Amino acid sequence: MQQPSFGFVAAISNEPKSSLERTAHREEGGSATWELYLRRRSLIQQFLRSSLSLRYLQKQQDKVHALKRCSFYLDIEPKYVNVRDQNHVLHRTEVLQLIDQQRLQRMRKMGKAQTQIQLLLLTELLEQLQQGWEELNFYVEVCDTVTFFSQWDRIRQKLSKLTGFMETLLSLEFPGKICVKHSLVSHADLTGTRLPSIRLSLYTKMPVVFDRSESFALKNWARLKWVTGNQESHLEQCELSFKLLTVGLETGVNRTRQVSSSSCIVPDLKPGRSYEFTIRRSPEQTLVFDEWHDTIVLTTCTAEDWWSSTCAKEDEVTHGRASRFIHLKSYE
Repeated sequence: MQQPSFGFVAAISNEPKSSLERTAHREEGGSATWELYLRRRSLIQQFLRSSLSLRYLQKQQDKVHALKRCSFYLDIEPKYVNVRDQNHVLHRTEVLQLIDQQRLQRMRKMGKAQTQIQLLLLTELLEQLQQGWEELNFYVEVCDTVTFFSQWDRIRQKLSKLTGFMETLLSLEFPGKICVKHSLVSHADLTGTRLPSIRLSLYTKMPVVFDRSESFALKNWARLKWVTGNQESHLEQCELSFKLLTVGLETGVNRTRQVSSSSCIVPDLKPGRSYEFTIRRSPEQTLVFDEWHDTIVLTTCTAEDWWSSTCAKEDEVTHGRASRFIHLKSYE
């Protein structure tokens, strides 16, 4: 990842704190002051167009926005160890199965708190950088030379703070380690087996999102398709939930099913009604933070519309395509 260059900060730091320090040795003080103003203004403009450019701010905003939608998990190292049973036979065992469940829950809570703090800090840093950009841009685009020089100490301090914020932002873009102060494994059943030190850290998975170009509803059924941004060869277990969006005193019931594919046919829907569908990964033992889930609203055709040209054409086009997915897991 390309890190921001802060070489201009040293250049600004070497600038005299007062214009009088520079103009005292010049015969034409006005000309020297103007040259000093142009040089300082140019350095700040360079900062706003390179390291703290609007493109950089938008890129960081997109990263934080995507990170807030991710799922955070505990990463346990090592994954497997050799454990000796009562007959002194070694067995390859998953470390997760050896960890005390109460201690694992504490680590999950710690991981969740750490993740929430990280996301809050990233949001705050982005706000500070945006405000800093606006303030510096005001000094170079609006202020006259007198105001500019009178605020130079403040500008220098602001530049120093902003460069620090950018470095901190860079360090928070990825989940970190979790400090383990006590043993996570009860040694009562290990029969003398000595385990290596267990290390915990956090990692993310991209969110599951609906493919809106491939998800649709007809008269009394709907087809949902979703994708993930992870480069995984196997299909993950997901939870697909849906509910009828009610009208008046009508009550709707939420229904949820486990799905092991990337698409699903949902039958037995009411014609001419809107349904809200939500997709998420099925919870795992190591999940610590998973607050954002993608949602899509689809509306089925009414009985009258079913015979209209629009729905009829849609059915003709999609009937053959949908039949290929009839073998997928359906809702009862």
